[in-house]
Amino acid sequence: MFTRRKRAPWAWPIWVPPLLAMVGCAGSVATRQGPWPPTRIVDLTHAFDSETVYWPTEEGFVLERGTAGVTDGGYYYEAHRFRGAEHGGTHVDAPIHFWEGGESVDAIGLDRLVAPAVVVDVSDACRDNPDHQVGTEELRRWEKDHGLIPRGSILLLRTGFSGQWPDRSLYLGTDQRGVEAVSKLRFPGLAPEAARWLAQERKIAAIGLDTASIDPGSSTQFGSHVELFSHGIPAFENVANLELLPATGALVVALPMKIRGGSGAPLRIIALVPE
Repeated sequence: MFTRRKRAPWAWPIWVPPLLAMVGCAGSVATRQGPWPPTRIVDLTHAFDSETVYWPTEEGFVLERGTAGVTDGGYYYEAHRFRGAEHGGTHVDAPIHFWEGGESVDAIGLDRLVAPAVVVDVSDACRDNPDHQVGTEELRRWEKDHGLIPRGSILLLRTGFSGQWPDRSLYLGTDQRGVEAVSKLRFPGLAPEAARWLAQERKIAAIGLDTASIDPGSSTQFGSHVELFSHGIPAFENVANLELLPATGALVVALPMKIRGGSGAPLRIIALVPE
């Protein structure tokens, strides 16, 4: 049965038309024309290829080349195969990833995947300390300048680590592979107490950041995953191009591959930014 949550009190409308009539596509940004307000469409997704960053215990993304060429019928035809873990590259963590009985990827509500965004820039703190954990006080300081984080919004943490992609040594803290490499991971994340505050006090729809995990690389208990997922809040990891977004005013569209029963999935995430 279809159910609808009460609409959150944001002012920015959710459109379908801006997804159409795109022109002037250049790299990670496109512009569109039509009878709607001028809008930039920003790609927040890293491409999947042989350099895509995965957890050290995973193989990575593999594209198996298949057919490519002109057929006997005289037309060109190309088709390949791919494989990869659920959790790697730009992807979504579904609540079931760290919470028994939580929603799988296919069950995540669309109102958690399409929502107004707030972008909190913590790159200065993360530049000085790769083990930085974003705390509640940092989020409260952001609110003093921009207003309360709206209920039902998607919170994006900009650590600045996206600029290190895909250099595993800089992005993850190590380029080693295997179980022994996990203890050497060093990158910023969200403190569990801040995750609890966001879930209970701000009731966000989803959260994302430009590192490999919502918990810092040094975490062994993954407390932020547990806090968020126990409240049904999915996480977007390895997000790109957050420096192209304003602190408020963008609309995020984060659509994962709809894997039935999946604990995560590759994600194509974009932002619509009114100009």
